[in-house]
Amino acid sequence: MYHDGSSHKRFRSSRTKLTKFADELPIPPVLKPRWKDRIQTYYEVNMSEFKQSLHSELNDTTVWGYEGSYPGPTIEVESGEKVFIKWNNNLPDKHLLPIDYSLHGAHKDVPEVRTVVHVHGACVEWESDGYPEAWFTNGFKQVGRYFKKQIYRYDNCSPACTLWYHDHTIGITRLNVYAGLAGFFLIRDQRERSFNLPSGKYEIPLIIQDKTLNEDGSLYYPTQPNPPVPELETSVSPQFIGETNLVNGKVHPYLNVEPRKYRFRMLNGANTRFFRMMLDSGQLMYVIATDGGLMQHPVGVTEMMLSPAERADVIIDFTNLAGKHINLTNDAPTPFPSGVPVDENTSVVMQFRVVLPLSTIDTSVIPAMMVAMPKLNEQAADKTRYLPFRKDLDRFGRPYMLLDNKPWDAPISENPALGSIEIWYLINVSPDSHPIHLHLVDFQIIDRRDIDADKFAKEGILQFTGAAIPPQPHEQGWKDTIQANPNQVTRIIMRFGPYTGLYVWHCHVLEHEDNEMMRPFIVIK
Repeated sequence: MYHDGSSHKRFRSSRTKLTKFADELPIPPVLKPRWKDRIQTYYEVNMSEFKQSLHSELNDTTVWGYEGSYPGPTIEVESGEKVFIKWNNNLPDKHLLPIDYSLHGAHKDVPEVRTVVHVHGACVEWESDGYPEAWFTNGFKQVGRYFKKQIYRYDNCSPACTLWYHDHTIGITRLNVYAGLAGFFLIRDQRERSFNLPSGKYEIPLIIQDKTLNEDGSLYYPTQPNPPVPELETSVSPQFIGETNLVNGKVHPYLNVEPRKYRFRMLNGANTRFFRMMLDSGQLMYVIATDGGLMQHPVGVTEMMLSPAERADVIIDFTNLAGKHINLTNDAPTPFPSGVPVDENTSVVMQFRVVLPLSTIDTSVIPAMMVAMPKLNEQAADKTRYLPFRKDLDRFGRPYMLLDNKPWDAPISENPALGSIEIWYLINVSPDSHPIHLHLVDFQIIDRRDIDADKFAKEGILQFTGAAIPPQPHEQGWKDTIQANPNQVTRIIMRFGPYTGLYVWHCHVLEHEDNEMMRPFIVIK
């Protein structure tokens, strides 16, 4: 297995150097629109480079962010609200991190710094979806071949849910997101308000990531895999394994809480790392929503897995725990499931300190029932697609994974009709789990099932070796990203719409996505 490594390694910080729970959790501000009327809302969001403290024992770190903040400010909209956003690239011409020019879309004949913004999970017309080749540079001086417009339109046709926005530029997504280009995008509606969930200062977004920091506080990103590729100046690593966890841009922060219920919108915003999280108090976390919105009823879990880009909306009840310090922990190896185990740094996410006095009586509730969740009927499917992905080596001997054995530029092979229902068999015969994300649509997980991976790899025969495994309790809602495990078929079902046009589906391990584990699809009339 490849591991990250380079000549810069000697400058990295010690794994045990930074004090845990030294800094309070920052909470991203809510962005105010430039103007708003009863018909539409308009924002401008600027991307720039700046310095920010990631830990009080380090020098400030140079990062990229939206509106001078890493993570970016939270954008809150109403379901059905027509929102227009102009995303402005005010970044320098030189990238903050090493670029691998051997990757498709990142060659030296395009500008070094390019951006395009994708609102992850959005129901949006394709021209505003953040297509990877619709990039633009500082001041829109240069644009990619699919660039359509400077101002994006979001009709927000989804119910209340937790989305996020992040960079999606072909060939350098992993670098742009790692540098800091990510933030929350929350859709609200009246039905969600009617449930009397914890709200206001008791509702907190948490973007969880891993990074490695040099001794001078700067971001470390590997310039070569191990073993290196001598003929390349820099070379993409097949995955990124950070040495410490951050929440909302702080290393191992703490949050002071009252002895009451809190709502946490959890997002795995890491490049590669999976997080399997637990509270060291052993208490339940109540999952109330998945990627696409509220579930039928809350599910109490003692552990929760989030692969990159997955979200979970959870309520944690700190009632009767006054004075306690509770750690949110992680035990998922990287790459998942059989990679490097967690250590004393990566096994800890953050700490909750139940030290604030109860300011008011807690009248919020964990509702018994929320929204109806009718299942899409398998018999109503118009088409079934079998889509394998496996591990291979590229021309430089680096691990290389493709979807359906097709590179990015191969002819489009997934062309669902508007309004059609499809079932996709995601056939993983690689050794790692892959978080698969589809743009435009939400889907339901039907099941997972073990297969004879060798037989499929050698003969193309899909032979099941076990019974169907239903989705995990915290997956039983609408999803846009799904963990497809090795030696399994993961079946998902979705209805394509409400827009036609050009979208993408891809692995959300960003190092995989940047190395062509991404495919376009087109929704036709």
